[in-house]
Amino acid sequence: MTSSSASTPTSPALSRNVLIAGSVVLFHAAALWALQTGLLRRAVEVIVPAEIIAEFVEPPQPKVEPPPPVPKKLPVPVKQPVARKPDPLPPPPLPVAIADPTPAPAAPTGVTTPPPPAPPIAAPVAVAPVAPPPPPKVELPSSDADYLQNPKPAYPAISKRLGEQGKVVIRVLIGTDGTAQKAEIRQSSGYDRLDQAALTTVQRWRYVPGKRNGVAEAMWFNIPINFVLE
Repeated sequence: MTSSSASTPTSPALSRNVLIAGSVVLFHAAALWALQTGLLRRAVEVIVPAEIIAEFVEPPQPKVEPPPPVPKKLPVPVKQPVARKPDPLPPPPLPVAIADPTPAPAAPTGVTTPPPPAPPIAAPVAVAPVAPPPPPKVELPSSDADYLQNPKPAYPAISKRLGEQGKVVIRVLIGTDGTAQKAEIRQSSGYDRLDQAALTTVQRWRYVPGKRNGVAEAMWFNIPINFVLE
């Protein structure tokens, strides 16, 4: 009785395991046959959803280049506030003199005004001095040349007896030929006889004519004549 009751539950469990193992073996065999015949691939294509197939068929999207990097702004230098120096204090006011109406004992009276400013002195302009022309060379006439042989004036006899004597100066215009062209009494001796004797004598004399720069020229010439009693 004991052995028959124990074998009764074991048979159905064994049959179930055998059935499962056979199903697995059958499934693998069918899968292997499907792979070989391409049936599994068609089944996968039918079972896979449409959107999955679309992912395989969709062309590749164009490559989008990333935007260029934005240049970084340089930091703006911050100006440091410059400490402002305080304004210098104004100088203290100078003491103001108070006019004293009482004059000092020795103080001068009157109001002293400052002298006006001196006018500006203009700088002297250096001017080159103009050289003056040389003075002309003048040679005065002469009556003392030995070759002229001019005689001495005659002393009037009456003047000798009367004791008349003195100095006569005759002014004579001597021409370029050495002759006296004019004659006049410049200084009298005080006696007419002596003056006329001197005037007559110098009009007869011969002279060396005066010259200017070596050229003979008519000139006035003073001739003194002394009448002296010996």
